[in-house]
Amino acid sequence: MKRVMFVCKKNSARSQMAEGFAKNLGQGVLEVTSSGLEASQVRPEAIATMQEIGIDISKQTSDALSDFNPNNFDVVISLCGCGVNLPPEWVTREVFEDWQLDDPAEQPEIFPRVRDEIKERVTRLVASLKESAAAV
Repeated sequence: MKRVMFVCKKNSARSQMAEGFAKNLGQGVLEVTSSGLEASQVRPEAIATMQEIGIDISKQTSDALSDFNPNNFDVVISLCGCGVNLPPEWVTREVFEDWQLDDPAEQPEIFPRVRDEIKERVTRLVASLKESAAAV
């Protein structure tokens, strides 16, 4: 089972939505966590936007990346372009991607679009991890 960390600036919206999708789409294949360069709280707009499509992220918490050990993760995904700010041990995992998605916290009206972009990318990520697990 692959261990995935989604990272964003404050772990309040994009990384939280990604965690929700990955837990939903990657059940039995992934262990998923999200964090931020700093901890804050899960934005109510993120909770509501995910609830619209039947995924409940209301019990997820915002955690600081510094609370985790990079060696406990196989895959690290940055959702905000913050990869350049991550300590090297986080970007040298088995898989590292920097998705650089727009921040819906800055423009709440784009929450649905960003959510849908995250779903597409998480769907591709889960498929590729399932494929690589099957090839082993």
